[in-house]
Amino acid sequence: MRKEIVSNPAKSIRIGTMVSASKGDADKRIGQIADMGFESFEPFFWQTTNGQDLAELGKRCVDAIGDRDITISTLGMFGNPLETADIDLQTLQGWKDCIDNAHHFGATCVAGFTGRIRNKPLTDSLPRYKEIFSELAKRAADKGIKIAFENCAMDGNWATGDWNIAHNPDAWELIFNETPDDHIGLEWEPCHQMVYLIEPLPQIRKWAKKIFHVHGKDATIRWDVIKEHGIFGREKFVFMRTPGFGDSNWTDVISELRLAGWSGSIDIEGWHDPVYRDDLELTGQVYALNHLKHARGGDFVVDPV
Repeated sequence: MRKEIVSNPAKSIRIGTMVSASKGDADKRIGQIADMGFESFEPFFWQTTNGQDLAELGKRCVDAIGDRDITISTLGMFGNPLETADIDLQTLQGWKDCIDNAHHFGATCVAGFTGRIRNKPLTDSLPRYKEIFSELAKRAADKGIKIAFENCAMDGNWATGDWNIAHNPDAWELIFNETPDDHIGLEWEPCHQMVYLIEPLPQIRKWAKKIFHVHGKDATIRWDVIKEHGIFGREKFVFMRTPGFGDSNWTDVISELRLAGWSGSIDIEGWHDPVYRDDLELTGQVYALNHLKHARGGDFVVDPV
């Protein structure tokens, strides 16, 4: 009896991965791994686009996907756009270029760090943040693009840091008060809360309307180390992990997102796992892809009676 593939509502949440775009070969990487089951890609830049023609790069990435059922919803631009060193100004220009050219990739969101006034308390960055992102928000609104901040501290805290102030829910309150635009939100992941011993699931219930994109990254908290050595000792008390190897129950994470009416892409952020890295990087990512699809509910086939 003939089997039919039916429309799958599970795919209102897609599972994909990040692809480095800084060196101009994002399209080649997409072509290499597009048949491994990834449903979305997030091309991302680290501090600079290196002067690339993003419209042309976007076309190449779309061509690399071809007729596969794969999307690019989000571009990443990670750096510090609040400071004025040359590399920081390149990051700011990268934000502008990504916003202006996101549509060439088919993307509707640009994500990254807020930036930070280096080595100063978090609140000292708010005036400069408002200045920069109020302008970027207008630019994004004109293009129909959302702006999302990754909740990564980059080893900073409330008192000091180099990269990002959007790493703590108390900071989100301050940031969104400075830029109360509906199209400014979060690129959220559980890992960056867990490494600071924050419970991530309640955040989804409170902040779902501000979550525009999700990174697939997890963490393992070594409670035995904490109980013996604390969090400031020589023993590492937490590891960032590829999904499927950490402590998060991704079925619960995705269920909470669905309960909040969320749809979009969960793109795996690799390169951090202490085990599945280097030669095992892709092994870990494919495992994570299947783990997240299972948590979401994957493709299914029905055999009509």
